[in-house]
Amino acid sequence: MKIVSSREVYKCSLFRVTEDQATDPDGFEIKRSIVRHVGSAVIMAVDKKNRILLVRQFRLPASKNLWELPAGRLDEGEKPLAAARRELIEETGYKAKNWKKLAVFWPSPGYVGEKMTIFLATGLTAGEPPLVQAQRAGWDDPEGTDRGWQDHDRFLNLDAVQGLSQFRAKHARPR
Repeated sequence: MKIVSSREVYKCSLFRVTEDQATDPDGFEIKRSIVRHVGSAVIMAVDKKNRILLVRQFRLPASKNLWELPAGRLDEGEKPLAAARRELIEETGYKAKNWKKLAVFWPSPGYVGEKMTIFLATGLTAGEPPLVQAQRAGWDDPEGTDRGWQDHDRFLNLDAVQGLSQFRAKHARPR
């Protein structure tokens, strides 16, 4: 496939949307609207008890709080590992001594151009917990962002499921 045209139709601080047209050598043609995103880093922080650190955040598209792996968008020019280190501190207050890339994947490649990189973070040191998201935004919402440890399989989003799958595959314990 070769892109023959691309036109930006929307742009905001988080992403942009393009309308693209592509053809293959046989003349097959496709047109797609694509959400363009710079990428993100996802952190699977695991403590000595093999628990996974999660953050609870209100997600407007889901209309509820979700427990998620700490994650965030790459800043301009930032490498995924640098973003992961920054996001872990910003969202949880924790720092990690050891970092290992677990997986790189495209969460919804049919229409979203976001590449997610998941890192395993171990050797954790607790820091000052961040202000809840509601306080940072000036909202009066006691739920906001929270942090907690998960030692079972109750995940509600794709990056958490993917991270847990990669962690188990690479760190499986003999039974």
